[in-house]
Amino acid sequence: MIIVVSGPGGAGKGTVVAAWRQRNPALYVNRSWTTRDRRPGEAEDAYVFATPEEFQARIDADGFLEWVDFLDYRQGSPVPDPPDGHDVVFEIDVYGAMAVKDKFPDALCIYLEAPSREVQRQRLVGRGDTAERVEQRVARAEEEAAAAADLEAILVINHDVDDTVDQIESLVEVHRATIEA
Repeated sequence: MIIVVSGPGGAGKGTVVAAWRQRNPALYVNRSWTTRDRRPGEAEDAYVFATPEEFQARIDADGFLEWVDFLDYRQGSPVPDPPDGHDVVFEIDVYGAMAVKDKFPDALCIYLEAPSREVQRQRLVGRGDTAERVEQRVARAEEEAAAAADLEAILVINHDVDDTVDQIESLVEVHRATIEA
């Protein structure tokens, strides 16, 4: 099964997916590629950190399911290659989710939001984003929320990581039963 966890910057996608992976090691997290620098304190495996040349070579080899120029860097989702029997999790923005859903119509799309724009701002500042980047991401969040509604993604408010993972696991169970029926 394909599960897409999307949402604006600061929604907690990475934190939630990491916590979910801790609970369920059989999940195959399809790591996005990016040309941006690693943030202070960010895990080395949060993304595949690539040079612009490496990223372009992957594009040229049709190695991405979707990719985008985002603010001042590139980001993309590689074509997944999970072990047999593993669910695939994409942790991407809502525009990437649209591309995944287009290729995998049965994918479960979940849209995470911070409890408020102020909490989103605090999370972005806390991870080291500049004031300018914070405002760009908050402004973009409104556009992303509208796109998520068009995608019919299921909205989950990320108040608490454990509760959010519980909600996602429940949504996955229901979706699996629906597509297997």
